[in-house]
Amino acid sequence: MRTLFHLTSCLVLLLPLAEAQKKIVEPEEFARPGQDAPMFSPGILDGGTLYLSGQLGSDLKTRKIPDNFEAEVRTSLENIRVILKAVNMDYSDLVSVQIFLTDMSLFPRMNAVYSSLIKAPRPARATVGVAALASPQAHIEISAIARK
Repeated sequence: MRTLFHLTSCLVLLLPLAEAQKKIVEPEEFARPGQDAPMFSPGILDGGTLYLSGQLGSDLKTRKIPDNFEAEVRTSLENIRVILKAVNMDYSDLVSVQIFLTDMSLFPRMNAVYSSLIKAPRPARATVGVAALASPQAHIEISAIARK
């Protein structure tokens, strides 16, 4: 019984430490002066793992999505790079990437841009076709997990 009490006491003391490790990552580039805070966090750093929210290919300053699909892919990956950089990470720290495309016929074009920016050894990846994304103009959304 005494051992159970000590174990329970240790868990109660360690619980705040586990919660303290969780940190919202919101680079200044994501700030929207004069607007309410976004409904999501661009990233959550928990321990040494960074969980990145899905990033559309919208420009962080203008919030516009480029007309050119390759530029949209690059912008989505650039937004991910900005979040990674905020915690001293880069593309080489990615361990898992999830890509959502509104048109799977765009896969080869997406893959060409992705492969030019994300070098080997590349992270595990899933690519899924979806009916629509949060913005009607968007063709791609990318989320990821990174670990230092």
